[in-house]
Amino acid sequence: MNKKDLSESDIKAKFITPAIIKAGWDEQTQLGREVFFTDGRIYVKGKLTARGKRKFADYILYYKPNVPIAIIEAKDNKHSLKSGIQQALGYSNTLDIPCVFSSNGDGFYFHDKTSTDGEIEKELTLDKFPSPEELWKKYKKYKGIETQAVEEIAKQDYFQDKSGRSPRYYQQIAVNRTIEAVAKGQDRIILVMATGTGKTYTAFQIIYRLWKSKAKKRILFLADRTALIDQTARGDFRHFKDALTIIKKKKIDTAYNIYLALYQGLSDSKSEDAFKQFSPDFFDLIVVDEAHRGSAREDSKWREILAYFDKATHIGLTATPKETTEVSNTEYFGEPIYTYSLKQGIDDGFLAPYKVVKVTLDIDAEGWRPPQGFLDKSGNPVEDRIYNRTDFDKNIVVEDRRKLVAKKITEFLKGYDRFAKTIVFCIDIEHAEGMRTALANANADLFAENNKYVMQITGDNEEGKRELDNFINPSELYPVIATTSKLMTTGVDAQTCKLIVLDSNIGSMTEFKQIIGRGTRINEDYGKTYFTIMDFRNVTNLFADPDFDGDPVMIKEVGEHDDLDGLEDETTDDIITDVFGGEEVEFPVIEGGGEIIEDLRREKIRIDGVQVKIVNERVQYLDNDGRIITESLKDYTKKNVTNQYKTLEDFLNSWNNADKKKAIVIELEEQGIFFEALQDEVGKEFDPFDLICHVAYESKPLTRKERANNVKKRNYFTKYGDQAKAVLNSLLDKYAQDGLITIESTEVLKLDPLNKLGTPLELVKAFGGKQQYLKAVKELENELYKIA
Repeated sequence: MNKKDLSESDIKAKFITPAIIKAGWDEQTQLGREVFFTDGRIYVKGKLTARGKRKFADYILYYKPNVPIAIIEAKDNKHSLKSGIQQALGYSNTLDIPCVFSSNGDGFYFHDKTSTDGEIEKELTLDKFPSPEELWKKYKKYKGIETQAVEEIAKQDYFQDKSGRSPRYYQQIAVNRTIEAVAKGQDRIILVMATGTGKTYTAFQIIYRLWKSKAKKRILFLADRTALIDQTARGDFRHFKDALTIIKKKKIDTAYNIYLALYQGLSDSKSEDAFKQFSPDFFDLIVVDEAHRGSAREDSKWREILAYFDKATHIGLTATPKETTEVSNTEYFGEPIYTYSLKQGIDDGFLAPYKVVKVTLDIDAEGWRPPQGFLDKSGNPVEDRIYNRTDFDKNIVVEDRRKLVAKKITEFLKGYDRFAKTIVFCIDIEHAEGMRTALANANADLFAENNKYVMQITGDNEEGKRELDNFINPSELYPVIATTSKLMTTGVDAQTCKLIVLDSNIGSMTEFKQIIGRGTRINEDYGKTYFTIMDFRNVTNLFADPDFDGDPVMIKEVGEHDDLDGLEDETTDDIITDVFGGEEVEFPVIEGGGEIIEDLRREKIRIDGVQVKIVNERVQYLDNDGRIITESLKDYTKKNVTNQYKTLEDFLNSWNNADKKKAIVIELEEQGIFFEALQDEVGKEFDPFDLICHVAYESKPLTRKERANNVKKRNYFTKYGDQAKAVLNSLLDKYAQDGLITIESTEVLKLDPLNKLGTPLELVKAFGGKQQYLKAVKELENELYKIA
């Protein structure tokens, strides 16, 4: 047997695995082979999605389940012993593993992150692979586990049931680091994990292990939304069974071990705070969910509760730590013990990527000043000043603006999926109520079928709040569109939310990240692999902030009269390469509770009769380096067309030789040419051919009517009979009216005025049959573009 002829799989089976087992590792509980630890990033092209490669380690060795202490990268024997060490080191940094090995079957090359004697790397023979106890000692050194008491807590088992669910690698790291920090006596800890990455499940495993190890006996999980508490109790925390209780209506029972509570349910400005019914040393662990919302602020009620139980260990969970002059998570909790970002989650394939559609309204961009003597809907004069984006829906309600926003949302859904779960974020409760009305009117057909198609889900609306669970339940069809203000910004697990609409002035990066997080969850069983943000308030400018860490896959700004129907089909021919491995991505081929309610008494000015339009015909897209490029529509079109057709002659040859011109139009649309937007800018009387020739090659365009009249003047169809001539003349009129795409289809024979000349069968027979008719249409097209 020549070792160099063996495959990597053979090398692992014959040499590496036997050497590991011989060293005392249990093959069933300690030896993980081909351990995939990412899902592969999701890439988006039009409506198509594809996953990149998943990352996997050849071997991960565990001292106990979910406590990895060593990683091994295997190669075949044509490689050197140490050829896999750099790859293994990269994985070990991601997975927080101290002992790193490479092997080609001749032995092991060992990188020891705990070494202090100057020998970080060394070669080992196959029979000298370290035992579990040897590597556990190194792990303890790496983690600073120095006493038996700390070790016992760190070794406590994870919760496991028959479902087979186990934590993802980053959850594992978050849990293990937290457990070890608590065991070593750290009493203020914060974990930063992007929305949708399973903070509650992570918290459950932390609480379970600390409780089972008896390191912590009474635990309080503190949140600020009823929906968060209910979700938590029904979800992972249900496994605590009789040890768990929810504190409701300030009723305290000290007979439990695990308590879930709203901070509003523990404090009261009008009577004695309920939390003071507990002794200050009752809880020895408090977990603060969404810690950015309250605990960071020095004078918040959260801080008052935490200060009362100051002897307990406090663990904060957040996707967006707050650091301002007034609010600081870091000052209270210290630096995060672990951070898993939105960008990491998207790159690993655990979070959904997203597109952005930016819609600019003229009165938002330019402001609106009332004409002299202008009255509101109540007959009162409107103050003479310039109103802008920050005023609309907060101080002044422009009914026409709301109708246009609703129209654009509806246009988008009609071209994508009218039953795609959608959250519309509004300025306040009144705005959410108004947008519910506008969207109901814009979708009157579906609203008539079920009046829960659009619902207002805000803190003051009991009917809407009752529907929140149905909205986030993937198997429930209704509600489809939820209008909200603050209630749904955090903690709502909307797995199938495919469209997020921003019609609120959001200046806070923390709130922006939380809102983006409503769409980042993936549910492939229900077709949710990416989502779209529709931005009416320029909020997505926050993408340029250095604190934002998860860029969109596409940004598009729409122009005046742009129809958003079909926008999601827009795609590109650019090659997309996988972030892991750098290979081209292959896409499938498609054939043929606790919300603070605002004061509703604040009066707003209400006006109507103000014309509101969409402006800003710029196009934004990401270049190959990931930079956002902004160009005028004409420059963008010229660049895209000339990439495909270098000269006018190239384009004319392709156009004249095409069996159907529609194929070329579709091809150009797929490359990002927006013909409707070009017609708005150049003229609606020009067809795609003249728009391309004019914009890309600076040729003088002819209108459809001019082209049709030129053909009629040449009177080229004298060779046909009277009925065939009448058909061709009518086709020219139809072209002048509707364009080339219409006359290329035989369906045109069923339309006015051709249907007045006879049945489709009779009209085709006038040419001698279908093939002769199609040939005549082809000749007609050639005549239309003969001058070209």
